[in-house]
Amino acid sequence: MNWDEVIGQQEAKARLMQTAGEERIPHAILLCGPAGSGKMAMALAFASQLLNDSPMLRQWAHPDLHFVYPVIRPAGTSSDHKMISDDFLKEWRELLMQGPYFTMDQWLTQMNAANQQAQIGAGESDDLIRKLSLKSSQGGYKVCICWQPERMNAECANKILKLLEEPPAHTVFLLVSEEPERLLETIRSRVQRIDLKRIDDQAIEEALVGRRGIDPDTARRIARVANGNWLKALETLEPDNESLQFLDMFKMLMRFAYMRNVKDLKKWSEAVAAFGREKQKRMLGYFLQMVRENFMYNFRIADLSYMTNDEEAFAKNFARFINEANVVEIAELFQRVQRDIAQNANAKIEFYDMALQMIVLLIRK
Repeated sequence: MNWDEVIGQQEAKARLMQTAGEERIPHAILLCGPAGSGKMAMALAFASQLLNDSPMLRQWAHPDLHFVYPVIRPAGTSSDHKMISDDFLKEWRELLMQGPYFTMDQWLTQMNAANQQAQIGAGESDDLIRKLSLKSSQGGYKVCICWQPERMNAECANKILKLLEEPPAHTVFLLVSEEPERLLETIRSRVQRIDLKRIDDQAIEEALVGRRGIDPDTARRIARVANGNWLKALETLEPDNESLQFLDMFKMLMRFAYMRNVKDLKKWSEAVAAFGREKQKRMLGYFLQMVRENFMYNFRIADLSYMTNDEEAFAKNFARFINEANVVEIAELFQRVQRDIAQNANAKIEFYDMALQMIVLLIRK
């Protein structure tokens, strides 16, 4: 994989390319940034440079490239078996072959995870210590890419810390994280951190036109709505994308709440409770965005609006219900439920309570 496949992020690209070119490579780098900013793409491009763009990288099967990523425990797996990344190596390589931009939800689907949550367990650190104790097969660097290290359990994190404190010779760790604050402080203190910003709109526009054949006007609108997230830009191109489903759920919630239809609100809460937790969190994030966009729509300033045609069509009649009297409390409600869902709260109770509170909040003026 070459650097041209990384969309935007010129400053971070130049920094890493210079680091490799001058052979001043730190033993551990933490790549942070929001979803869709290209952290994994950056890590893969950097690893490719360190491993001299070997043909083996085309299938991501280089013997000196090691991956660590969250996995599930499939039904029927013995509790004595410590799950490690290699248990899903085939699925992981298949996902990488589809492109360097992907989400946790896509990875869970690739593993057929159903409603399971993935983590990096103690078996992973033991396996990694064994692998990295071996000499480089090609005589150069050994590279370990750890995707979403914040999902390591405590035992694994402490063992990885020891590796970072006393790294094997010629080994480079690339940690790719969306929530670095969840990592042990001692791990964060032993890595060189690089923060990626959201991709600038122009870079997304150019990628949509050049890679996807989208006309410039459509690409410009998609780039604004994507708000620096390449994954979101790609999602808008899908005929049955997730955002459309979330918009429908948002419409139903607001309509049932406005009509004080408690029976249908209960059905609504049961329907969204059936989503996986990762999807529920994304849905609530979308709801927060819609609250912001509908509030700003009331000011009738085009430059402040970041909505698709479908979202704007709904906002024409709905936006007036999001106002100074309720916008903060509605946003805080969605944020609280999002936090509770992340902490494994009962989804049915959380969403039904949220729906009932929306009845009261919508009538405030």
